[in-house]
Amino acid sequence: FISKAKELGADFFATGHYCRKEEIQVEGKPVYRLLAGSDPNKDQSYFLCQLSQDQLKDALFPIGDMLKPEVREIAHKLDLASAAKKDSQGICFVGKVDLPTFLQQQLKPREGRIIEIPANRIIDQQDLDYRKEEDLKILCSDHQYEPEMGKVVGEHKGAHFYTIGQRKGLDVGGTPEPLFIIATDINENIIYVGQGKKHPGLFRKGLFVQAGEIHWIRPDKKLSPGQEVKFGVRIRYRQAIQQATLLMKVEGLFIVFDEPQRGITSGQFAAWYEGEELLGSGVID
Repeated sequence: FISKAKELGADFFATGHYCRKEEIQVEGKPVYRLLAGSDPNKDQSYFLCQLSQDQLKDALFPIGDMLKPEVREIAHKLDLASAAKKDSQGICFVGKVDLPTFLQQQLKPREGRIIEIPANRIIDQQDLDYRKEEDLKILCSDHQYEPEMGKVVGEHKGAHFYTIGQRKGLDVGGTPEPLFIIATDINENIIYVGQGKKHPGLFRKGLFVQAGEIHWIRPDKKLSPGQEVKFGVRIRYRQAIQQATLLMKVEGLFIVFDEPQRGITSGQFAAWYEGEELLGSGVID
């Protein structure tokens, strides 16, 4: 969008994201900081975690310093159609439809097994030490499941319709506690579930980002192999920033959280912050 704006002769490209930009000098050169929005309930910096310095230079965030009620008040005064519009919770590019419904409209059903994994089949990550290479890789990898580790408790209509942490839509009853999805195997079309919202399969202490997937908004803050630093990390929009240790290795970035995190999902972005500044991001392996 920014490059297109330049083609049209625009000096800047303005967006409605709740975030802020600040220009500083580093070694005599301008550097642009991407900061969280002033409204703690609407901070949208996470969505822009892949911006570059060139893109930030020409971007404007006119409502980043405002609270949402202030924005609505201005919209009312200007008699804008969006003044009383509810906040969007769906997928912005397909309209008023939630993700499961959208997927079911686009993809064919494919029946498969739902397998329940007992809590005692999960490795206790609290006993692992991230300073040990072997333990670090276990902490930052998906829990590994095989069908023989559990029992079949039902059938589903396609593993591609479901997400980690999901509870509704399984249509399986008769368990002491509700079943939550702890993993999906798209290739084998298997859904793995566990009982209760505290099932250890829902939580992990760490994640890994391959070297080629690491992006620094602030290249001057880039970590070199062997470096270790404490940053705040967010793995989804609206999540409170979580404290974590980032360890840079030749093969990529390992992120180990102070507390186990629920629903770490491959393919989503992890974004790391220093205070209110978003420094970089990467695709979770």
